[in-house]
This record gives sequence, C-alpha cells and structure tokens, in this order.
Amino acid sequence: MTEAEWLAAADAAPMLVVARRDASERKLRLFAAACCRSVWHRLSDWRSRRVVEVAERYADGEAPREDVTAAREAIPDGRRFGSAAVAKCVAQFPAGHAAASTLHMLRCLVAFTDYGPHSPRVSDVSLPVAAAAMRDIFGNPFRPVTFCPSWRTSTAAALAAGMYEVRDFSAMPILADALQDAGCDTDDILNHCREDGPHVRGCWVVDLVLGKG
Repeated sequence: MTEAEWLAAADAAPMLVVARRDASERKLRLFAAACCRSVWHRLSDWRSRRVVEVAERYADGEAPREDVTAAREAIPDGRRFGSAAVAKCVAQFPAGHAAASTLHMLRCLVAFTDYGPHSPRVSDVSLPVAAAAMRDIFGNPFRPVTFCPSWRTSTAAALAAGMYEVRDFSAMPILADALQDAGCDTDDILNHCREDGPHVRGCWVVDLVLGKG
C-alpha cells in the first residue's frame, strides 16, 4: 500500500495490515472498539456494550485482562454474524487479532443484515467509517510526525483529556488553536484537528498531546 492509497482508502482491511507492523497493543484494541462503536445502535444487549467498554479500559491499563474475558463470556450466544459476535471479537487476544476479527465480523454483519438476500461478498464490503477510524487512530504511517513537548501546555492537555474522557471530540478545532498558540506549526497536526473527523478514542493527535502510545 502506498501513501496515496492509505489516504484515499475506503477499505480498512489492507490498512490494518500496514498499521499492525508498528502499532501498539493499545492502538489496535482501540481500533477494534471504534469498529464496535460505529454500530453502537445495533449493540442492543447491554452485555455487548459492556465488553467494549471494559476492553477500552483494559487498553488504557484501567482494567485487568480477567475482566475482559469475563465480560466476553457473559455475552450469550447469538447469531453467527450478529452484533454480539462483533462485540465478542474486541475481547480477543492479542490485540492485533482482536482488531482483525472485529473488522471481519463487522463486515459480515453489514453484508448479511444490510443487503439481505442480495448481500455482496464479505470481502467487497469496504466500511468507509472503519477506514476513517484507521486514519484517525494511526495517522499517516508513511509520514511520521514529531511532537514537540513544549506544545503540551496545560490548556492543550486539559482539552485533550476532556475529549478523551467523554468521547466528545467537538473541541478538536479549539485544540488546534491551543497547539498553534504553543508554537505548533505542523500542518498534519493542525489540519487533522480542524477536519470534520470522525475522531475516536485513540486519535493520534489527542494521544500525542496526552503522551499515550
């Protein structure tokens, strides 16, 4: 995959192959969680939602692995390609396997529920929302960005921490202003903050501000 293909891709599957080469376990699990949250309205069983939430906490070191496993096992068996099957994947280990499995099951869910008897092949379901999440979490792996510690002001850190905590990233343009005021002149960072998004937990700019890997 080339840089141009990464930036234009609507299919997250080949992007994940690239990202997994250097991605942290945390980033990969948060991508799996973002896939689940993209169909949050379909996770009607509270146990399916809970496993995603526990997996996110585990990714950030706030819950033990045993809690993730227990949350996964609490989900009753459902349809093979149902929403519960998608949610269960986020709790798999290692995180790279969780990311790949969640993405695959999400494609299955869309193929078999959104298209009915005329469903396309699973490999033909592109899921642009997952591709957008890939770019938000992993940035541009072909153009690494250096973050200057002096840009991590108290204002920027507070904005980033607040958005991360409540999953409301509407203040991203304000974060761009705060970073710019601190001397940040990196277009990739500023433009990402000012784009429409979507932004999710694990957003590469927010992670840089918070010092998360």
